Amino acid sequence: MFKEFKEFALKGNLIDMAVAFVMGAAFVKLSGAFIEDLIMPLVGKLSGGMDYTNKFFALSDSVTATNLVEAKKQGAVIAYGDFVTVAINFVIVAFVMFLVVKAISKAKKLTEKEAAVAAPAAPSAQEMLLTEIRDLLRQKS
Repeated sequence: MFKEFKEFALKGNLIDMAVAFVMGAAFVKLSGAFIEDLIMPLVGKLSGGMDYTNKFFALSDSVTATNLVEAKKQGAVIAYGDFVTVAINFVIVAFVMFLVVKAISKAKKLTEKEAAVAAPAAPSAQEMLLTEIRDLLRQKS
């Protein structure tokens, strides 16, 4: 059983997936910082100085706070500012993933094209037959 587990754990695909998971987690952190620290302040500036982190709708009359953290303590709220931030984050991550997939597809096409040019075409059945006939005629001579 230990041997089977060792083979499973050391498979190339599993290791590749683990690396991708770690890189994905780092990318999420990077994109989150990019959105929160660079994009959202610009969006706030373009929208007249609006701070989306504290935008919410109170679902109860008991909510009197003006910031989201305190409002959540007082009652139910719909934090649409967070949703806007996450939606922008999603669009940026999706666009980056689109660019990555597009670059990988282009690289694959170039590699396939190079492989097709590098590999000589296999002779047709007719060419092989003519080669055999030629070789037989040489042997008889």
